[in-house]
Amino acid sequence: MNILTLNIQQITIQLSISEIMAQKNNTSCLIGSLLVISLLIFQPIQAQYNFTELDNKLASVKKELGGDFTVLLYKDGKIIYSKSMGEFNPKTQAEIASSSKWLTAALIMVLVDEGKISLDDRVSKYLPIFSKYSKGYITIRHCLSHLTGIESEPIRLVNLMKRARYNSLEEEVNDFASKKEIAANPGLEFKYSNIGLNIAGRIAEIVTRKGFEQAMQEKILRPLQMRNTNFSSLNAVNPSGGAVSTANDYMNFLSMLLNKGMFNGKKILSEKSIAEMHTVQTTLPMIKYAPKVAVGYNYGLTVVSSPGLFGTWPLIDRCRGYASIVFLKAFLNEEKKEVYGEIKKTIDQQIIANCK
Repeated sequence: MNILTLNIQQITIQLSISEIMAQKNNTSCLIGSLLVISLLIFQPIQAQYNFTELDNKLASVKKELGGDFTVLLYKDGKIIYSKSMGEFNPKTQAEIASSSKWLTAALIMVLVDEGKISLDDRVSKYLPIFSKYSKGYITIRHCLSHLTGIESEPIRLVNLMKRARYNSLEEEVNDFASKKEIAANPGLEFKYSNIGLNIAGRIAEIVTRKGFEQAMQEKILRPLQMRNTNFSSLNAVNPSGGAVSTANDYMNFLSMLLNKGMFNGKKILSEKSIAEMHTVQTTLPMIKYAPKVAVGYNYGLTVVSSPGLFGTWPLIDRCRGYASIVFLKAFLNEEKKEVYGEIKKTIDQQIIANCK
């Protein structure tokens, strides 16, 4: 457009007024033609999806989802679907519970990319107290994949509230080392809990020499423009389940994972780290405890869908090349698992898989 304007200015030095007007008319015609061509090009792209069925599905399950929610769908560099109901919208902030784990796993992988840690480092390298209490063989990889072998309780709201007695993440993790027993050898039994990710979060504090919240802001949240996401807490910060976020913010994170670590032209994570995060670390016989909504699935360093206790359901479908999030605040249960499955099935009817 700048080049076109410059050419007009050079020509009009030698043209009469009538010739100038003719030139402007020709330019207007050219611009108009370009706009028509653009519309013809972009119209098929915009029309290739018909989400009427998805609209109808979300309307039919509004009650099951608590009435207030946002659904976003991202593909090919843009949001291709956005739907909000009740008091929620893409900028509404809410607790995301265990969806926080995915963010923490990403922070750890940034530190791996920077060469500051290795997934196969023993946690005792950074936290000597674990060797003192016969837990020296646990690795960071075990922590991120719920394979520490440390005894744990099922994730319930009442157990999360017990964390209020801790004043720091250091204090909590030291209790893991000194007061909890080893129920199985590390790497053998999967038990979903907050233990492993919080140990990993504490290692991040030691390696960066910063509090977990500050490290998360600098390495993940600010680079991804997640301005309404934080792990702030009056008590001990909770890397496993203490974040608040918005649908828009979390979609920035999902888009980075889907785009092999890139966000707005900037590398956040290496492709190797992205692949590592989605490498399966378990077999079904290894899984001794998982929340009911996740029974029947294997786990990588974090699940490809990372649901939270309060209903947030982020998901990446690499085969179809999209990311989605159902963002709400209502307790997750088996009924919602079925609803989320129906929502995904409806989306998949519009987006053809590119792999088998």
